[in-house]
Amino acid sequence: MDHDNYDDAYIGDILNSVETIAVVGASDNPARPSYYVMKYMKRKGFRQIPVNPGKAGSEIIGETVYATLRDIPEPVDMVDCFRASEAIPGIVDEAIEIGAKVIWMQLGVRHDEAAAKAEAAGLKVVMNKCPKIEFGRLSGEIAFMGGRSGVISAKRQKLVRKK
Repeated sequence: MDHDNYDDAYIGDILNSVETIAVVGASDNPARPSYYVMKYMKRKGFRQIPVNPGKAGSEIIGETVYATLRDIPEPVDMVDCFRASEAIPGIVDEAIEIGAKVIWMQLGVRHDEAAAKAEAAGLKVVMNKCPKIEFGRLSGEIAFMGGRSGVISAKRQKLVRKK
């Protein structure tokens, strides 16, 4: 897998196939990226499960916060990592243990060895990308906010959430 360049079909397949996303490094601060990414993805129909040991037992965006991935009492499709690159190997180990299908590392987060381990265990991996941005881009939503070239097109979008 070329982790410097992802095909739109690869990203779209992930976003069309996952339902439940555990957000490691979730914050209850509305100014933090993890908070508004969770809120956006929840509005788009994705179940968000916040993971933060310092906030365990409380709620963020109406969802119970868990201390670790192992503590989540239901299956998780994707693990969205809002943690420093050094923390990724441990998160990958937990994600493999709980049977997650995808490890997604946020903007600025990359760990090639952990990615290789996840892929060897059968997980899909995305590094240095944001699912909120990718969903908006592939669904065409960003086009409505001026994020594209200004070309108006009737071309069918690559990602349409069926919920």
